[in-house]
Amino acid sequence: MPIPQRIVPVRHGDARGWFTESYSRRRLAELGITDDFVQDNHSFSAARGTLRGLHFQTPPHGQAKLVRCLAGAIWDVAVDLRAGSPTYGKWVGCELTAAGGEQLYVPIGFAHGFVTLTDNVEVAYKTSDYYAPDCDGGVAWDDPDIALAWPLEGMEPMLSDKDKKLPRLADFASPFAYDGIPMAELD
Repeated sequence: MPIPQRIVPVRHGDARGWFTESYSRRRLAELGITDDFVQDNHSFSAARGTLRGLHFQTPPHGQAKLVRCLAGAIWDVAVDLRAGSPTYGKWVGCELTAAGGEQLYVPIGFAHGFVTLTDNVEVAYKTSDYYAPDCDGGVAWDDPDIALAWPLEGMEPMLSDKDKKLPRLADFASPFAYDGIPMAELD
C-alpha cells in the first residue's frame, strides 16, 4: 500500500491558458499508486472555514482517494489509522489550489479531511470503491490526540451535524493493518 503523496501534474501553458492531464493511470503507477478508481465525487463549499472530515470507509469497502481543488483553495489532510503503524494517529497536510493544480493521494487506511481557505470552493476526488454506508466512518476533526494544526486563524469551522458527532481516535478500533510502509512528510 502506498503512503499519502502530494502530486503536481505538469501544466502546459501559452497565451490561451493551460492544459494538464489531471489523471493518468500510467503516471500514478510510476509513483506506486495502482488503485482502480471507480467513482468521482464533487463538493462545493460556499464559505471559507468549511471543514469536511475526518472521513474514511472501512473494509471490505475501504477507499483510496485522489483529491484536487477545482475552484479556490483548501488545506487537505490525511491521518494514519493503520493499527500497529509507528505513525498511527499522525497526520500530513498540504494546500491544494485550483491555480496550482496540486493533488493529494490518500490511501486506504488513512482518514481524510479538508478545510476551505477561500469562499466558493469546489473539490473533486476519485475513490477506489463505491460509497458503502455500512462502512462509512470518521474521527473527530479536533481530537487532541491527533492535534491537527488546522489553519483556521481563530475562526470556528462550519461543520456538518455528522462531523460534530464523530468519535475520538481513542474510541476507534482500527480495522486497517499496518503494511510496513511508514508514513513520510509530503514533498
